[in-house]
Amino acid sequence: MALLPQPFKALIIGSSGTIGSAFMELLQSNPLCTSAIGLHRNSEIPIDYQRPESIEAAAKALAPEGPFQLIINTIGVLHTSEWMPEKRLEDINSDQLVDLMQINAIGPALTIKYFSKLLDTNHSVMATLSAKVGSIEDNRLGGWYSYRASKAALNMLIKTAAIEFARTKPNTALVAIHPGTVNSRLSQPFCGEQIGRPPWDAAGDMFKVIESLEKQDSGTFISYSGERLPW
Repeated sequence: MALLPQPFKALIIGSSGTIGSAFMELLQSNPLCTSAIGLHRNSEIPIDYQRPESIEAAAKALAPEGPFQLIINTIGVLHTSEWMPEKRLEDINSDQLVDLMQINAIGPALTIKYFSKLLDTNHSVMATLSAKVGSIEDNRLGGWYSYRASKAALNMLIKTAAIEFARTKPNTALVAIHPGTVNSRLSQPFCGEQIGRPPWDAAGDMFKVIESLEKQDSGTFISYSGERLPW
């Protein structure tokens, strides 16, 4: 039986981004979603992964709005104006590694820690966007050291938390979702506009997966198509 109830309340973390804003638009037009709240760096209740203390503060501030049956975290970074993904081992530098770990792994881990307290204990889903390139088994091309490592760390954190949730939150599915290549600022330097999909299509595909999640799906890495991906 699917865990996401009807109706449901949703929280989108990273709602100002390309995929986050698409999820907001999708859920606000869904008659089964009675409330869709968005958080980002400049929202009324801000959340900023460069300021880890903002994560706990945001969760506490939103507690009166809960419980939520659906929380989706879309925050992530691949490149900035200062650096691009490394092509060679020689390109690795500590600043880039630290920054990507902070945003792609540490921030989401703290989000799971604090925001999971806002989930409906009777039936809920918490989904975090990951990336297929974070799969160790699927790594065939190499490169992108910091991004791959940060997403692999994220996947391990989600898998480990899901094992604990099986005891403490047995009616919650905690999953990592790969959105595929989406037309966005993140993918634009890598031919994203030519090979990617519109963000609204990506959000719709992922929501179909979320709608179908059952208890036994917790702790899995799933593609937008519903395919189980190797860790």
